[in-house]
Amino acid sequence: MMKQYMKNKSLFLQKEELLSRIAELFSKKILRPSGVLVFLLITCLGLFSCSKFLEENPKDKLPEDDVYNTISEVYLNAVASLYTYVGGYSDSQGLQGTGRGVYDLNTFTSDEAIIPTRGGDWYDGGFWQGLYLHDWGIENDAIQATWEYLYKVVMLSNKSLERIDKFAETHSATELPAYRAEVRAMRAMYYYYLMDLFGRIPLVQSSSVAMKDVVQSERKTVFDFVVKELQEAVPLLSDAHSNQSGPYYGRITRPVVTFLLAKLALNSEVYTDNDWTDGQRPDGKNIKFTVNGSELNAWETVIYYCDQLKTMGYKLEPEYETNFSIFNEPSVENVFTIPMNKTLYTNQMQYLFRSRHYNHAKAYGLSGENGPSATIEALETFGYETAQQDPRFDICYFAGVVYDLKGNIVRLDDGTVLEYLPWKVELDISNTPYEQTAGARMKKYEVDETATKDGKLMENDIVLFRYADVLLMKSEAKIRNGEDGDAELNEVRGRVNASSRTATLENILAERQLELAWEGWRRQDLIRFGAFTRAYSSRPQLPDENNGYTTVFPIPEKIRVMNTKLEQNPGY
Repeated sequence: MMKQYMKNKSLFLQKEELLSRIAELFSKKILRPSGVLVFLLITCLGLFSCSKFLEENPKDKLPEDDVYNTISEVYLNAVASLYTYVGGYSDSQGLQGTGRGVYDLNTFTSDEAIIPTRGGDWYDGGFWQGLYLHDWGIENDAIQATWEYLYKVVMLSNKSLERIDKFAETHSATELPAYRAEVRAMRAMYYYYLMDLFGRIPLVQSSSVAMKDVVQSERKTVFDFVVKELQEAVPLLSDAHSNQSGPYYGRITRPVVTFLLAKLALNSEVYTDNDWTDGQRPDGKNIKFTVNGSELNAWETVIYYCDQLKTMGYKLEPEYETNFSIFNEPSVENVFTIPMNKTLYTNQMQYLFRSRHYNHAKAYGLSGENGPSATIEALETFGYETAQQDPRFDICYFAGVVYDLKGNIVRLDDGTVLEYLPWKVELDISNTPYEQTAGARMKKYEVDETATKDGKLMENDIVLFRYADVLLMKSEAKIRNGEDGDAELNEVRGRVNASSRTATLENILAERQLELAWEGWRRQDLIRFGAFTRAYSSRPQLPDENNGYTTVFPIPEKIRVMNTKLEQNPGY
């Protein structure tokens, strides 16, 4: 299904006409929430911004009291505006699509993907090597920028909740409870990412908190808060499929929150552990959740929420590739996506751009940076070049000789055939014959020939959550609860005509690599399975790393300098 393009170029009107015009477009479902960045003038309040920045008063900024006079203005400025941050167009911004942020911290620190140093390419002061080696240090700019991005959205959500509450003092609009629930869910989702990445973090629920009052909360405290917020938000949210075109396109709806609750329960042994370096974890069978008045253990909770998603109408697409196609909005499998459109949105997809060789991308009329590749471990999991090679390998990776979209062989500048050499990948391949060609490259998303900005502005929506993950979560939870998880595992494998396997924890971890390659889940999965800190090819285990200290990132040192109450995570 083609995205609905904006037809009226007169949207760029004088400031005093702006909000009423946007409201009209929303009412006619012409403008979607994720496109509001083009039109809204909002102030970003960061938790750790300097006072000078906070005092800035841009001349084109709308007075705050002037943008909360009607229910439409409340929605646009307190709810829809938040969605401009889910995607991004600059480093460390957005949940996926950009570089040096959430996705890279969850992918290139794992055994899934590597960015080799290729002579002068991709060394970048050792940043990419440091991610793979888990040697990122306490003054890593990308880690700090990711912290600041996540807290920026938390603080904007706090501000939105305060403005909604203030509006409710003088208005009785029926929409307000749903708007409030949506913002609470947004804030909870961002706290989920902060808790996952950093462990013990400040739990701030006011936009005006003083720095001296900002203190850390234990990881379990944050976990309990996130679960409570999401559970209380669920009944008030729309049950719409947010990946599909319509008024809820790109928004947090009941299915999105249900997915997050399943993911939280699945990782509850990790998230309720306040000391992740002592070699002990809580037992999921003893972690209790209250779900619809019933007490369930962690694994029963996962199963419950996964079943809920099935009743909401989600199922596997008959064809795996459909989820990543150019126009993938109709997918019945995708649960939450970042809307992409060359005309409406500024969200970018940099992963394909970064991975492909220059000449390979040029053959598509796009650009490339010749970087990210599959690791040796990933190749082994896929059974690359064996009789048991998984069918998804050729969907997820470019390997061997590559062709343009017309079937012509792509060549290097000297005329030789461009052939990717997957097994030659190492951390540093400088001054080797395969410096430019080592590594299997990212292929997962269909090539959009009409993409602009070097291929970064494309039509394929970026997939964050999907139903195949739901099935694998349920299978894993059943195994951990002493049940049979074969049906769910083999439903996923059967979709791509892969042979059946017995559902064991080992097979589940492998299947998550096979099914979810390049989707940003690998670090979290390895931590849950106790495999994140082991040595990988080209990556020795760091001294004392077996205690698990690298399973969370350090609190950025510059943030700690600004607030000396924040304690550094163990091991750093």
